[in-house]
Amino acid sequence: MSWRTQQAGPPDPAGGPSTSRRGRKRGRLALAGVVRRIAGPRRGKRLTGGPAVRDLLDEALAGVAARPTRLILTTLGTVLGIAALVGTVGLGQTAAGQITQLFDLAAATRVVVAPDDNGQEGEAAAQLPWDSPERLKRLNGVDAAGTVSQVDVGEELVRSVAGLDGQKDGHKLQVMAASAGLFDAVRSVLKTGRFFDSGHDQRADPVVVLGKNAAARLGINRVDSQPAVFIGDQAYTVIGILDSVSGKAELLDSVILPNGTAKNVYDLKAPDSVEIRTAVGAAQLIAKQAPVAIDPNQPSALKVDAPPQQGGVRKDVESNLNALFLLLGAVALLVGGLGIANVTLLSVLERVSEIGLRRALGAARRHVAGQFLVESVIVGFLGGLLGTAVGVLLTVGVSFMRDWTPILDSKLTFGAPLLGALIGLIAGTYPAWKASAIQPITALRGS
Repeated sequence: MSWRTQQAGPPDPAGGPSTSRRGRKRGRLALAGVVRRIAGPRRGKRLTGGPAVRDLLDEALAGVAARPTRLILTTLGTVLGIAALVGTVGLGQTAAGQITQLFDLAAATRVVVAPDDNGQEGEAAAQLPWDSPERLKRLNGVDAAGTVSQVDVGEELVRSVAGLDGQKDGHKLQVMAASAGLFDAVRSVLKTGRFFDSGHDQRADPVVVLGKNAAARLGINRVDSQPAVFIGDQAYTVIGILDSVSGKAELLDSVILPNGTAKNVYDLKAPDSVEIRTAVGAAQLIAKQAPVAIDPNQPSALKVDAPPQQGGVRKDVESNLNALFLLLGAVALLVGGLGIANVTLLSVLERVSEIGLRRALGAARRHVAGQFLVESVIVGFLGGLLGTAVGVLLTVGVSFMRDWTPILDSKLTFGAPLLGALIGLIAGTYPAWKASAIQPITALRGS
């Protein structure tokens, strides 16, 4: 029974204080114990020097742990923010690595050599020899090479069936000639059928390979029945349909003849260009050596289209992706910080009586502000630790499912918990100031 409700009792027969006085004394002692526990250990008569760091941490931990459900919900906001930051940056760096790897395997390994139309005045126009691919394959670092040319068929149209109503006008399709090595050089993938080979080229066989878009316009989707196409009045057997290529997209809209067939039927004089696929990292060297290998007497008459330096492209891709994902992570982190600020401010409003009692016992404004700041930092640090773990697991999990190599910045991984603590410090500044501004008399009167 509290001392406020203690009823007066009969006087003590021994002449001591009455039962009511003893009850009031016990109530005052109990209240003093509560006050000491709330106010913390006292080093002197007044808290002029401020509480010790250990005492401040003890009080802050007690305040945070007093409401576990709220702690979990508050920490969850920071966990999501830090996890989004670590996960998005990690996935951004991983995706950038995969993009640059694909760039290395496709664009960074493609070199194109063609006659230079802007040669010096008075020089004879350069022509590529038909055996250019064989000359280039002697170079160390060349994986595949093939020639490609645009064939001038005049006004002749391409149709799939001669004389059939609705097909007599045909289609105006691009006709190209290629060596057998071109398909490997541009990483061609077949939809159906096969490529023509060097035997078709040497015999000048009337065969063609269609790009998938050209095949769709002609209404051909299979080759097992040996369909034919007509270029003008000349029939050609379709032996394959391309599904995809790398670096030479116009092949998908074309009818592709062997070089020997184009020379025989359309009097093709020389290839237009040579497509070269190099080993990764060899493109720059092959670009310097290719003109000499093709035409040792006049290498300056050839122009070379080589990819840019890989390092610069990789840095550009990584910086752009990192900027995007950092922006997304910063937004998520802002949401987590606002959550800490809102919950800390609500905690201040609920603990007005405790704050007033501390101030009445001699605690200065900085002591009250310090406790709430430490509580916010603890919540932010816990959220940063859990969020970092979630972000790392997210990056590794997505990389595993996509068969990627995860890339994580160690500075971000170890710095994210400290960033969470910093967010907690910033988010708790206003609630701490609000708590320190509470006047003791107003708080105690309101309670």
